[in-house]
Amino acid sequence: MELIKNLQWRYATKKFDTSKKVSSNDLQKLKEAVQLSVSSYGLQLYKVLIIENSEIREQLKPVSWDQSQITDASHLFVFCNYTEATPEAIDDFIKHTAEQRNLDLDRLNGYGDFIKAKLEEKSQEEKTSWLKAQTYLALGNLLNACAELKIDACPMEGFEPEAYNKILNLEAQGLNAVVIAPIGYRHEEDHTIGQLKVRKPMEMLFEIV
Repeated sequence: MELIKNLQWRYATKKFDTSKKVSSNDLQKLKEAVQLSVSSYGLQLYKVLIIENSEIREQLKPVSWDQSQITDASHLFVFCNYTEATPEAIDDFIKHTAEQRNLDLDRLNGYGDFIKAKLEEKSQEEKTSWLKAQTYLALGNLLNACAELKIDACPMEGFEPEAYNKILNLEAQGLNAVVIAPIGYRHEEDHTIGQLKVRKPMEMLFEIV
């Protein structure tokens, strides 16, 4: 199974080679992998910023615990959730579904009303948690795609979301930075290359009921 081999190869890269850049062709493949990610109800209530601009990344580094991956990686993926699951967003999703599947919009409006009703049952805290969780599903696809393409990545929560929101003007777009992932190619001097993966034994992690 190639996926297992790819997952054994990947690790959270701590030092990137600044001389190596991800090609536009491979970047497009990564974008397609993220686009195809699963999400609750299929809504994909998030947006992914791909930061190439070196000046912006220099601004983000101090609010990312001063970690070198922010500036040294080829690209920086910033996964942002929309702060509200608005009725308009659900209506747009239903309309888009009807167009893509060549269906009568009236046939899908009931499903849209169902989604709105289920989300209305959640408290604001539950909605916030649910919206943030969707970004991690997309992050997983990015990491798996990177591993297949032998592109290194480092998922990170070690940053200040509020500062990212301000620097990237996210609040004005109704967005909130949740998790980030620098991608590129490992530096030969990265001290974590080749370290044995530490994972729970199968018998501890799984239980068949």
